[in-house]
Amino acid sequence: MNGIIIRSLGGSYTVEVPEGVYECAARGIFRKKGISPVCGDKVEISFEKDGAAVIDKIYDRRSFIVRPPLANLDVLVLVSSTVDPKPNTLIIDKFTAIAVYKGIRPVIVFTKIDKTQAGELVSIYKSVGFDVYEIDNTTGEGSEELAAALSGKLCAFTGNTGVGKSSLLNNIFPGIDLATGETSKKLGRGRHTTRHVELFKLPGGGYVADTPGFSSFDTNRYDIIFKDKLSGCFPEIDELTGKCRFPDCAHIRAKGCAVLEAVEQGTVPRSRYESYVQMFEEASKLKEWEYKNE
Repeated sequence: MNGIIIRSLGGSYTVEVPEGVYECAARGIFRKKGISPVCGDKVEISFEKDGAAVIDKIYDRRSFIVRPPLANLDVLVLVSSTVDPKPNTLIIDKFTAIAVYKGIRPVIVFTKIDKTQAGELVSIYKSVGFDVYEIDNTTGEGSEELAAALSGKLCAFTGNTGVGKSSLLNNIFPGIDLATGETSKKLGRGRHTTRHVELFKLPGGGYVADTPGFSSFDTNRYDIIFKDKLSGCFPEIDELTGKCRFPDCAHIRAKGCAVLEAVEQGTVPRSRYESYVQMFEEASKLKEWEYKNE
């Protein structure tokens, strides 16, 4: 039978198949090959003579995030409040870059619009091709549109403490019943460890990943983007590739740089470019050999 791993803990995997939900062990062949099943994996299971369920096959992954381990994520929802705390564009840009790098669709949500409008930020992120939603958690305004966009998808939410992730989830997915303060009654958030991920089935189809790892802004936990790959993670910069004076242009203070010209002309948002520069400088300090076995 084919299914999806919805929970992984201590070498035991909960797999949902059309016929039901089974606790499974993984075949030893995976360990020999250095492969670990993770939440979100599409798998094939069978049953031993004693009735024990085992995972026989792990299908190819569309996407994979290292920490917390999660496969086949379709959408990463980046939640930012308009005030208390105020938006941090560097954090938003780091997560959109990670999502693009991993082949995951980033969706940006601004909450607390009843207090302050997101204003120019909405225009900035829409201009570079990202889906942006403004939601009032007190009235639910905008929730239906986001719920429709996530229907049938495997999604995860990230955002700083206090931006209203739990209220947002309760608005768009009433059946999920997350308590405020980021505590899940149904999923038992207190049981989590860093490497524990669980998928919660959504009423309209699809899943939301319940993991504390997505509340952390240590983006290196998700994956490492080295400097030579960074420009490809900013769509508005990537589309200018090849238009610079020098073919190996890093888009950092170089003469004849098409990106710098676009920033001055206003076609590349300055805040996005400043994030790119800071991320490039951080990436320049990384040594690839240190992360080879990550």
